[in-house]
Amino acid sequence: MNANKTPVWWQSDLTDQFDGLIFDCDGTLTDSMPLHFIAWRETMAARGIEFPEDRFYSMGGMPTDKIIEILSQEQGVNVDVNATTDAKEDAFEAIADTVKPIQAVCDVARHHRGKLAMAVASGGIRPSVLRQLKTLQIEDWFGAVVTSEDTELHKPEPDAFLLAAKKLGVAPERCLVFEDSPLGFAAAESAGMQFVDVRPYA
Repeated sequence: MNANKTPVWWQSDLTDQFDGLIFDCDGTLTDSMPLHFIAWRETMAARGIEFPEDRFYSMGGMPTDKIIEILSQEQGVNVDVNATTDAKEDAFEAIADTVKPIQAVCDVARHHRGKLAMAVASGGIRPSVLRQLKTLQIEDWFGAVVTSEDTELHKPEPDAFLLAAKKLGVAPERCLVFEDSPLGFAAAESAGMQFVDVRPYA
């Protein structure tokens, strides 16, 4: 069920409906997707691989190495996946300090801080996610941070959200997910969680 039927969801108190809130990071708490696209475009172009912007957004929530594997196989370009992953992350890290918050979503987290259990569940790598949270000075708002290193399966599989709920000690059906990608929406539904599509408010 998509909970984004109430247009003023960011102004609502959710404590009577949920016990836990789970937030994606990139494109949800942080307005980092344009920065990630710059890093991807530079990294892949240097290796002769095309990565159109619409395709980039459709793969939101997928781990970096998986994206590289898919694109390189599709385009018949042989690359070192680990080295390319490092190169992309280095390119993003070079500009990560310029990341801005998606204010409406951060306001939800701020309002419910100390009232509901809260976690971050991201397809990004831990250093990148933690750096963004630190840049926004919200790293201590969350009782758990789940990243791509923590689960074998990733969005659209439910594992990241289920692990976040477990770490918070909250039943999945009592969690509300904030997400910006179709893969994330599918993962939330598979986890038995309601979700909010934050894209109209970014």
